[in-house]
Amino acid sequence: MTLDEKADLLIGTGMPGFGGPAVGQTQNLVPGAAGTTKAIPRLGIPAIVLADGPAGIRISPTRPNDTQTYYATAFPIATLIASSWNPELAENVGKAMGNEVLEYGADILLAPALNLHRHPLNGRNFEYYSEDPVISGKMTAAAVRGIQSNGVGTSIKHFAANNQESLRGRNDVIIKNRPLRELYLKGFEIAVKESSPWTIMSSYNKINGTYTSESRDLLTTVLRDEWKYNGIVMTDWFGGTDIVKQVHAGNDLLMPGTPQQKEAILKNIKEGKLAISDVDVNVKRILELILKTPKFKKYPFSNKPDLKAHAAIARQAAAEGMILLKNERQTLPLNPGAKIAAFGVTSYDFVAGGTGSGDVYEAYVVSLLEGLAGYPIDDKLSRRYKEYVTGYKEKHKPDPNNILELILGKPRMPELVLSEKEVAEAAAATDLAIVTIGRNSGEFEDRKTKGDFYLTDEEQNLISAVTQAYHSQGKKVVVILNIGGVIETASWKSKPDAILLAWQAGQEGGHSVADILSGHVTPSGKLTMTFPNDLSDVASNVNFPLDVKLSFQEMMGANMAPAPEVPRRNLDFTHYDENLYVGYRDYVTHKKPVSFPFGFGLSYTTFSYENVKVSGNSQNGFNLTVNVKNTGKRKGKEIVQVYRSTPDNDPQKELVAFAKTRELAPGEQETLRFKITAEDLASFNEAGNCWLTKPGAYKLLLGKSVDEIVASQSVEVKNKLEKPLIARF
Repeated sequence: MTLDEKADLLIGTGMPGFGGPAVGQTQNLVPGAAGTTKAIPRLGIPAIVLADGPAGIRISPTRPNDTQTYYATAFPIATLIASSWNPELAENVGKAMGNEVLEYGADILLAPALNLHRHPLNGRNFEYYSEDPVISGKMTAAAVRGIQSNGVGTSIKHFAANNQESLRGRNDVIIKNRPLRELYLKGFEIAVKESSPWTIMSSYNKINGTYTSESRDLLTTVLRDEWKYNGIVMTDWFGGTDIVKQVHAGNDLLMPGTPQQKEAILKNIKEGKLAISDVDVNVKRILELILKTPKFKKYPFSNKPDLKAHAAIARQAAAEGMILLKNERQTLPLNPGAKIAAFGVTSYDFVAGGTGSGDVYEAYVVSLLEGLAGYPIDDKLSRRYKEYVTGYKEKHKPDPNNILELILGKPRMPELVLSEKEVAEAAAATDLAIVTIGRNSGEFEDRKTKGDFYLTDEEQNLISAVTQAYHSQGKKVVVILNIGGVIETASWKSKPDAILLAWQAGQEGGHSVADILSGHVTPSGKLTMTFPNDLSDVASNVNFPLDVKLSFQEMMGANMAPAPEVPRRNLDFTHYDENLYVGYRDYVTHKKPVSFPFGFGLSYTTFSYENVKVSGNSQNGFNLTVNVKNTGKRKGKEIVQVYRSTPDNDPQKELVAFAKTRELAPGEQETLRFKITAEDLASFNEAGNCWLTKPGAYKLLLGKSVDEIVASQSVEVKNKLEKPLIARF
């Protein structure tokens, strides 16, 4: 290969609107995909196509002079998939998702995403799985296996510690080695070792002063030397600033690519600032990737995946990840034929998923009313809401000349304010009320406190007015949360009779909600994050950008706006002073009350845990078994969570394993088995730069949630076990 050809392979072909001689290449191959590598026809090297994203392939649904449509399935958001606690489900969704990537002619899906829910207001939490690295890593690995079973690749992201959207392109994460290793790298380590993703995407941010895409310690020493990863690393779009450091670090592919980057590569090689040996290593890895792709193998893609079959998978997956947070007096499932009044604008404008690269161009979204088609609905109230929603949308269309609106979308419409008479009339005419609360968010900015984490006054008043009117007549109220991230619930959760956390369930959302409400599906989802009583209880709250307003240039990236003379706290840099105390690790250890704890979720049936046994030793691993029995009157699935408690008791509990039963009939039982190794019991020792399992007594705690431990088994580690590492941060 010529030097010019090598430089071509290290950068993408550009992005529409950002210049570059090959900017139309992606549009010519798969319109709407995120980017493309450069073809070298002389050597038979094709361009490969990279497409977003975490909830399904994101491509243009229509094309000029083409009557065919190219819609993709909008699958449930990652947070909902994780809430199923079912890796098999994640793998099955991945298989369907990967098939659409294959049949639409793409090669790499830029997903899954597994950054931790460090703070509830991260704008992209909906793309991520959990506040815990074990469930994040396990669910990612399952999704990767499913997607890649189609012969296409994945790009797990964003590596690493990308936990806020505000000034993400310049933010410097100031963090100690132990939380970095135990929390922010751990999920990636699990995913790499259990699923071998074809690619990894480096994040925008810095870690302790170095951009991740420029960190050889991260991308070579940790990823390749310690974890034995053998795929490629690509930047996030326009990530990083120093091309010499990126190539040397082992960031093989610069996306989406600019002519200036190619010029810089050639110039720095000529001047001796960039070693040709570094270039050759990256080129070799990119060529190895291309050899695996459908494009190189000339796969005859159909442009016609089975969208109907995939919609059925999305519907089933969404129902399994929904979480019943409250169900007093057996409010749910609904009685057949119950007449329902649907309150809340979101009942009529259901949110399928988040915005930005995590969005999907789907053919339809099943609304709540469509899902509830088998139940009589209060027509007068529905007409009132439909007129309001239609009128509001007509008056507030996105401005095609406002790029921020096109990127971020319009804010959610305000809640319709009903009169006392309108609520009373609905209560008199129906058997039950449903109040739907909706939220949306996405790339480029974090969520806000007022009217986002906290309900608006109108939403609080609506819940109060509806519950008061219905309870006065002995009738019940269900609140449905059609949200992508945690909201405040402590101030109002006592009012309704039932609360269903439906998340953002993809295009079949209305059907999936109805499957739960009707009892066709018994809810089995559980929280993979904590719902705190208040933002002030969140350990990272003082070290997170709350309600900041950034310029368009600052939103877009590090190179778009000059750095201020005085770096700004929580924008230019963020201290992770909470260390290990993220989510439940903080609430449990420091005994903080919460609204709903990690791992919590109700069912329409009940389960007992029986015959808990442990055997084995620290050298060969401990074998833990438990019989889970359905002791209720309905079929259902149960999730068993295994936490560890170390001799230091700090943090007090940490998830080490989990499993979900098959669907059990009343009276049926299943034995679940767990293998807990010494590695699962290890903590990172900063002084020795090693994983250390101290000798002493450990406890394995079996729980229905982190706050409901039903069995405990003690195990003994007799000898100190050390696993030394190479990189220090």
